[in-house]
Amino acid sequence: MKRAFFYIVFSTFVLCSYADIKAQNDQMVNFSLFFEYHKNKDFVSALPYGWKVINSDPKQFLRFKIFPKVEEILWYLHDSSKVSDKEKLALNDTIIYFYDRAIKFEPELEGFYTARKAYVHETWLKSDPKMIIPLYEYAIEKDKSLSTFYIDRLGIIYVSNAADDNDYKLKALDLYSKLSEAEPDNPLWVQKLESIAENILELVEITKKAWDLDKENLEKAWKYASTCIRAQEYERSKQPLEFLVQKSPEVINYWKQLASVYDKLDQNDNSIRAYKKLIDLQPDNRDNYVNIALVYKRIDQLSVARTYLYKAMNADANWEYPVLLEGQLYEQGARACDFDFMAKCVYLLAVNTYRKASSMGGQYASTAADRVKALQNSIPTKEDYFFRKMKSGDTIKIEGACYAWIGKSVIVP
Repeated sequence: MKRAFFYIVFSTFVLCSYADIKAQNDQMVNFSLFFEYHKNKDFVSALPYGWKVINSDPKQFLRFKIFPKVEEILWYLHDSSKVSDKEKLALNDTIIYFYDRAIKFEPELEGFYTARKAYVHETWLKSDPKMIIPLYEYAIEKDKSLSTFYIDRLGIIYVSNAADDNDYKLKALDLYSKLSEAEPDNPLWVQKLESIAENILELVEITKKAWDLDKENLEKAWKYASTCIRAQEYERSKQPLEFLVQKSPEVINYWKQLASVYDKLDQNDNSIRAYKKLIDLQPDNRDNYVNIALVYKRIDQLSVARTYLYKAMNADANWEYPVLLEGQLYEQGARACDFDFMAKCVYLLAVNTYRKASSMGGQYASTAADRVKALQNSIPTKEDYFFRKMKSGDTIKIEGACYAWIGKSVIVP
């Protein structure tokens, strides 16, 4: 009895092992045939063998990209004019099953395959948008690096199905706002944003409403602020920006936008305070020093403005813009005083500074050169020097109550 039982167990083991080996061999044969047919672009012959591979256990063939290759065939046949309508219907019935298998064996690509499945539902199967939208949303959530093509497809569906009884319009605005922030150099997303709303002011109202309903949401506050800025509604942008810097005081972009808004509204004290905060956050950033200098220049605090221009020069010694602005400070100072010999000397100081900016090259070099030409009738003449018994090489100290802040000299040419 024991011998008979052993024989049965042994025979079963041998048969099972044989069956496993045969299955593995069949799988290898199927994959080899599939691979060769696929390599030779004989997709019709390749597909049956590809199906056999993915319908069994395709794990060992994942490194050979079995699923992308089978997908390539399915899409090729679907778009081929040689495939009958009946055959295309058969493909429609199997393509969703294919993506489910792909997700099972390559779960790390679930987001991508779900997006592909959503696209098939949208374009092949013409499924209900209520089925398609959750698939796209899930794919975007699962794969943060998903192609913007699929994100845009979701936006298109949102827009085409927007109605008073759903929030698709708001979702589309949110979606394209995120795309415009992720790709600021791509004008398409801003165009789509503006096309969704009847006008930019409606967009402002929509983003305001979204923030009002979720007042502690920083992302919605930023959407509202940035939309106001695009619409040049600077006064309205202040509230969300001030909220943002209060909640996230270390976020540089929030402070940049707020400082710029204060600047545009001529709220000089607020603007200076915001730029000083930026300087604390970015002490090596040349732009912050120039921007605060421009505010001080606007309110005629020329000495303070020059101090910040010097800091900008220290941050970037090759940048000609702060040198140009220094020349403008001297010119502005001279215009505010009586036009006498000392004023002419201050204009000469401005000319010398402009010449330095022009010699540095760069974007503002030609502007500096133009100012040198424009001031030729404002600087001292040879007669001015002659009557004061000054000769070439003499030093003239800039002095007088009107110019006490300058503290510089010029040389007689």
